[in-house]
Amino acid sequence: MQNVESKVFIITGASSGIGEETAKVLAKNGAKVVLSARRESRLKDVAATIGKNATYLKSDVADADSMKEIVALAKSKFGKVDAVFANAGIMPGSRMSELKVGDWMGMIDINIKGVLNTISSVLPEFIAQKSGHIVVNSSIAGTKCVPGNAIYCGTKHFVRAMLDSFRTESVMEGTNIRTTLIYPGAIRTELLNTIAPSDTKTIVEEFYRNVALKPDAIANAVLYAVSQPQNVDVSDLVVRSINEQ
Repeated sequence: MQNVESKVFIITGASSGIGEETAKVLAKNGAKVVLSARRESRLKDVAATIGKNATYLKSDVADADSMKEIVALAKSKFGKVDAVFANAGIMPGSRMSELKVGDWMGMIDINIKGVLNTISSVLPEFIAQKSGHIVVNSSIAGTKCVPGNAIYCGTKHFVRAMLDSFRTESVMEGTNIRTTLIYPGAIRTELLNTIAPSDTKTIVEEFYRNVALKPDAIANAVLYAVSQPQNVDVSDLVVRSINEQ
């Protein structure tokens, strides 16, 4: 597909769900993919399924040095980095009155710091080559407020504001870096596994059973965004079931 073949993509959260499916879709269209996640055995399996156009490294988006190692791997294996999909995220939802502060900080570490660490690791490369594409997986929760998920919503609103501001900076600086925010609705992934048993989890699980899409819906949205001509920036994509309110 146009603007995808032979390009090198770093994908975080690539051991399952949206990250895994996106890696497979991009590779099927001729891209080379560098897979990042904390579960090495799962990464190994995904890379083996894809074949020679995939490589991987066990890494943690919450660790800045770990993300720099992913960039180094991409350059040593494939010679460059063309795009990054900051996909890793967690959603241990709860009401704030429950004071699950550890969960709050975990979301900040992964959903905010993880995205920033991922971007900061590739930004020097993109600035130097005056090209690159940053794709960030946000959420429908980044466009509205959802009771029982206040901190998660907050992290997703952060990445929305941050990346849109960065897009404007890139235009002003002439770095030609494209940015895309993906806003998935309910998707069948392991994200719900990060929610502890509670009334909130029961409600969310029922909702997902009724309307959730498969991860390939988001993988194809990423493919659409990154395959556009170099002078086209697809800034925002909302992807959800036709049955989701």
